[in-house]
Parts: sequence; structure tokens; C-alpha cells
Amino acid sequence: MKKGEAFYEGKAKILYATDNPDLIIQHFKDDATAFNAQKRGTIREKGIVNNKISEVLFRLLEKEGVPTHFVERLNDREMLVRRLKIIPVEVIVRNLVAGSMAQRLGLEEGTPLARPVLEHCYKSDPLGDPMVTESHILALGWASEAELQQIQALAFRVNEILKEFFDRRNLILVDFKIEFGLHRGKLYVGDEICPDTCRLWEKGSLEKLDKDRFRRDLGKVEDAYQEVCRRVCG
Repeated sequence: MKKGEAFYEGKAKILYATDNPDLIIQHFKDDATAFNAQKRGTIREKGIVNNKISEVLFRLLEKEGVPTHFVERLNDREMLVRRLKIIPVEVIVRNLVAGSMAQRLGLEEGTPLARPVLEHCYKSDPLGDPMVTESHILALGWASEAELQQIQALAFRVNEILKEFFDRRNLILVDFKIEFGLHRGKLYVGDEICPDTCRLWEKGSLEKLDKDRFRRDLGKVEDAYQEVCRRVCG
């Protein structure tokens, strides 16, 4: 597989073309951002850790029948993935109240939810990824009704799989965000699944082992990422 030119650089990853138009290389960076890139920094070896964790979790989802863009991990910082036409909507699944939900609703973090909550946000850094409704998504043509239903069903299925997986590793999956895209007409989970995109709390102590340590200047950010990697990757 020949690595070609970089055609996209985001906050956490660089995407490279390959000599196969159906496949691209996803490179994981150590750069860290928060609050829609208003806060910037570096988390040492974050790219290596997130690449390894994402590989394990993508393989887990594939084994459970959830299609993902993952093909193989190439090295410490790169994985080969299917080239997707990304749907411009971030899907957030919440099991406990935390983060922006706590702020919006004036609720205490950690408040249990009677059932998982699913939210949609328009992928736009300049606009701060505003929350949108199903009606927005359909009216603006970002996804069809059938695709939206499939996205929601897959998101809840991913939640079930990941909750159980993390629970066995003494971690609480508080919430997470995922992205979806189309490849040859089929819907796939894309992007990454890692402490950048999941809130993970230690059972019992409720210690945060995710990007909130960077967002909130809690310290020991690298230690938290490495600990999640140890538990996920063994």
C-alpha cells in the first residue's frame, strides 16, 4: 500500500491518500484541543494510545456486527481505513449526565439517566458544533430518513457493546461521540473511539480517565490515557 499526499488535517488526525481510491491512511497526532479548539495543547503519545485503543474497539464492534471503516493498524500512529463520505453530524450517546448536558440543564454530573440519551450535533468548528434535531438533518439533506434510522440504531448498539466492554474493565462509559459515513452506499462507523471521544470514569472513585483531564486542567492526562490503553489493550 503506497502512502500518498495528505488531503486533510484536523485537530487530532491527518488523512493521507493511497494508491487504492477506496482506502486512506489515518494518522493520529498528539495535538489536543478543547472547547472547539479555543484551548490547545499536546498530550504525549496520545496518538499512539488512541490508535491502539481504536483498533481494539473497532475490531470488537466488527465482531459484534457493527460495520466500521477500520481495515488494519499499520504502525504505532497509523491505521488503514475505508474512505468514507462523512455525514456532517456527530452522534452523542449519554448514559449519565456530564459535560455540556449538565451545563445546559443545570444538573449535577453523574446524575443517572433512565435510558440512554442520543443527541446530534452539526460538525462545524466555526459554529461550535451546534446541536440539531432530526428535522434539521432531514430538511438539510445531510442524511436520508432510512440512513438516520440506521445511524440511531447503530449508535445505541455501539453503546450496548462498549458499556459492557468497559464495565468488565472497571470503567463506566459516561458518554461518547461517534461519526458515520458512507462507502459504496453502505453506512460505517468512522473516525476513532478513544479517551478523546469517550468519557470514562473509574468505578467507585469516579476518577476521570479521559479528555476531561485536559479540558479541566486536572493533571496526569498522559497517565489516564495510558491506563485506559492498558485496560483496553491488555
